[in-house]
Amino acid sequence: MSSKLKWIAIAVVVLILILFVLPFLIPVNKFRPTLEEKASAALGRKVEVGNLSLSLIRGSLGIDTLSISDDPKFNSGPFLTAQSVRVGVELLPLIFHQQLNVTEIVIEKPQVILLKDPSGKWNFSSIGGNAPVETKSAAPKQAEPKKAETTAPGGNAAESLSIGKVELKDGQITIGNTNSKKRSVYTPVDLTASNVSMTSQVPILFSMGLPGGGTMKLDGKVGPVDAQDAAFTPQDVKLTVSALDLGKTGFLDPSLGLGGTVDMDANVSSHSGEMSTKGSLKLSKALLIAGGSPAGVPVVLDFDTKYDMAKGTGVLNPSTVNIGNAKSRLSGTYKSEGDEFAVDMKLTGEGLPATDLEAFLPALAINLPSGSKLTAGTLNTNLMITGPTNKLVTDGNIGLFNGKLSGFDLGQKMSGVASLAGIKTGQDLDITKMTANVHMAPTGLRADNFDLEVPTLGTVVGGGTLDAKNNMDFKLVATVTGSVLGAAGKPLGQTEGGTLGGVAGGLLGGGASCKNGGIKVPLQIHGTTANPQFTPDIGGATASLMKSELTCAGGSVGSLAGLAGAAGGKSTSDVVNQLGGLFGGKKKP
Repeated sequence: MSSKLKWIAIAVVVLILILFVLPFLIPVNKFRPTLEEKASAALGRKVEVGNLSLSLIRGSLGIDTLSISDDPKFNSGPFLTAQSVRVGVELLPLIFHQQLNVTEIVIEKPQVILLKDPSGKWNFSSIGGNAPVETKSAAPKQAEPKKAETTAPGGNAAESLSIGKVELKDGQITIGNTNSKKRSVYTPVDLTASNVSMTSQVPILFSMGLPGGGTMKLDGKVGPVDAQDAAFTPQDVKLTVSALDLGKTGFLDPSLGLGGTVDMDANVSSHSGEMSTKGSLKLSKALLIAGGSPAGVPVVLDFDTKYDMAKGTGVLNPSTVNIGNAKSRLSGTYKSEGDEFAVDMKLTGEGLPATDLEAFLPALAINLPSGSKLTAGTLNTNLMITGPTNKLVTDGNIGLFNGKLSGFDLGQKMSGVASLAGIKTGQDLDITKMTANVHMAPTGLRADNFDLEVPTLGTVVGGGTLDAKNNMDFKLVATVTGSVLGAAGKPLGQTEGGTLGGVAGGLLGGGASCKNGGIKVPLQIHGTTANPQFTPDIGGATASLMKSELTCAGGSVGSLAGLAGAAGGKSTSDVVNQLGGLFGGKKKP
């Protein structure tokens, strides 16, 4: 072997000895108390670490375990735990002077508990606070750190803390409230922070997995840490949320099958306890009422909101809700209440193109009749949205004007009501107006003061409900104009014939000049919105005729006797009974 190769071999052996033997010769565990003291002083929390080991190849200390205590007002257990920590150190000061200078901290699989009390305070608010920290030290008395180093707010330890890089890898965050057992768990959690200091802005890159496979990311700067409340630490970050499944987060009631997917891009800025968020949120496949089905078109909200972190209250500045080309306005307030946010919002819109809204109606459990389609019309809305986010209630009024429901023959659907048989409304239904006061909750929908005007029929008024299984229960009164009935070929006369037909004709003739015009037909709608079933409402038919239509025909209630005579000497009650038969009911014997 040549002399040169010999010296190379010796150098390799020496290097191996240094890399693998020297770490055992340096008593790195002696630095454990120092590490605990400095970390405890900087965080204002008791920090405990396990056995230390030195890796010269990585230039780092390995820590078996890590535990950071929680604020005792919130939790007697730890705030953060980890089973593996790597601390990057400067090797030369460590080897030759046994001086510990930390350059990097990497925490593997940490578990963090975030809790909020009823007043809105978080358990991490006191991090970096000024309470002295009681620590455990295994070092000899002469090695105890100075008192100033174990006291943090504004203390020297906190102010002088500076680490080139801090990483959390594959972690888990559990979030909850002290007055509730409900907990939300998010994983994996990753964080990279550079040039970490308690007294300056720190660049961060944070990502967190969301239930259902979505993700949340923060990219920007935070700091300096607020010495009074770490939750108020300033931040300027870009927030990105992808594929957030609302049905798995509790924002909507999953027991009712409600849900939707959220994607969001926003800029978040917080200073002096006020957080401003401005951006765009897209809600896809929304299902907001039980019995509905996912919307076929997304809702896009361009929003601007401010949140008071101390009070837990926020204001949504006038924002825009977009469904296709339909643009509505949304504004109001919201407040943190335990596990939920309670909202008080107003949604208004005028002249919204109905054709753009059609694909969103299934989310509200409204499915157009099979084979039909909205091909014209504009919609107005004036709605209040209130309550906790998982049980939102919407009240207000909606109106459709100059609409057309193509492929829906209302006259054919109403043919089961004897008094309306033969009325022709055509294959396409033209709607002059359709208005209602609505109450929408996760369990269903109620419509009051329903008012429908159809040129080929007349008017339909009333109200009803749509339950969680999409079952309709509407009680309505159709006022059919005399001209429509005449155009239908005198169906009343043909139904009963003869003299009674003359009575009906008198009703129609009188009805044409009545205030309400025409004849009233009480009816019910059952079935589903996709397949409505019209049936007569016998209980209300006779009373309606006696109170209005007969009065119009005879000029007074006293003319009933004259009508009875015209009917072939029949009594008034016989006439009424036979008129009831015209509406699909059975005549009394």
